Amino acid sequence: MTTTSTATSRILASPTSSGREGGLKGLVLSGGVGSRLRPFTYTNAKQLVPIANKPVIFYTIEQLVECGITEVGVVVGDTAAQVQESIGDGSQFGAEVTYIQQDAPKGIAHAVATARDFLGDAPFVLYLGDNFVLGGIKPYVEQYRSGKKGSQILLHPVPNPQDFGIAELTANGDVSRIVEKPKEPATNLAVIGVYIFAPAVHDVIATLKPSWRNELEITDAIQGLIDRGAGVHAEVMDRYWIDTGKMDDILNANRMVLTTLEGRCDGSIDEATTVEGVVAIEAGARVENCTLRGPLIIGQDTDLVDSEIGPNVAIDRACRVKGCRIEDSIVMENSRIEDIEWPIKNSMIGRNVEMAGGHGADGGYKLTLGDHSRIEMPDG
Repeated sequence: MTTTSTATSRILASPTSSGREGGLKGLVLSGGVGSRLRPFTYTNAKQLVPIANKPVIFYTIEQLVECGITEVGVVVGDTAAQVQESIGDGSQFGAEVTYIQQDAPKGIAHAVATARDFLGDAPFVLYLGDNFVLGGIKPYVEQYRSGKKGSQILLHPVPNPQDFGIAELTANGDVSRIVEKPKEPATNLAVIGVYIFAPAVHDVIATLKPSWRNELEITDAIQGLIDRGAGVHAEVMDRYWIDTGKMDDILNANRMVLTTLEGRCDGSIDEATTVEGVVAIEAGARVENCTLRGPLIIGQDTDLVDSEIGPNVAIDRACRVKGCRIEDSIVMENSRIEDIEWPIKNSMIGRNVEMAGGHGADGGYKLTLGDHSRIEMPDG
């Protein structure tokens, strides 16, 4: 779902701004090339890939506003125009958004340095726009506000700590060091893409040297704060988190969000349709002679005819689905899928896709289709 605002966003903000409630500002990163999500990211920003019909980055901004953080900087790269068109000036979220152009994807710490004028001397929540936390981050932000510590990072237990930046903690929950992708991890606590920094981090970032990836690493900045005795506290998250960098990650997050939906029908469902479980039908959607198995969501002005949909399906706005079986999948906006006899499972189907055909293998197919794809399945 892409939401457009006609209001004009600010390009820069005053560095003397206080960050309003609790003194905190928000900084959301929306750059990067998203190579692990190709082909979708050939034509769209990875942060705009939808989860339950809403771009990932929308959840990020909504969660910052829930914390009372309404001054939000969004760092953008080559997909700046798409991101700005989708988010607008931030008023749809109750926020005031400033766009900050990063000249190249040179690392998270480089993005923070690029946003220095916007951030000023305020502490800030740094939230990577492709991270997803079910239930939000409000308890952790409130913990930071009440504790008045220098900086705070969020950790999450992972089954494969050798693939992450791993934190080692002192007895009182402060971070003693961070080891990037350790061969022999001391803990399983991964540093995730949500951080709360005191202004002291800017002085550390100014001294950093590029890593072997030619990037300024945020883990080096955190370690620099620790080495200077600035104090970095850690909170271990007790809720679902995922870095939505790959198709399977997006599908997993989609399943999780769908389980939180409340059933509603703002469109129309005919008497021949059977509904099982929690189903959300948005305005203008029309359902005829279908079997719907929740949880699932159907977007605005989408037509479903003679189909079996669900569970765990999100079909975005202005789609047409006829004569199909779809489950555990995401169908993005303005796509047309008709008369597919084989089931579509565990699939992401991009925007403006056209699929039409006859018979296929009984076991079904797993699809990764980019925007503007067209498939015609022969009978046989």
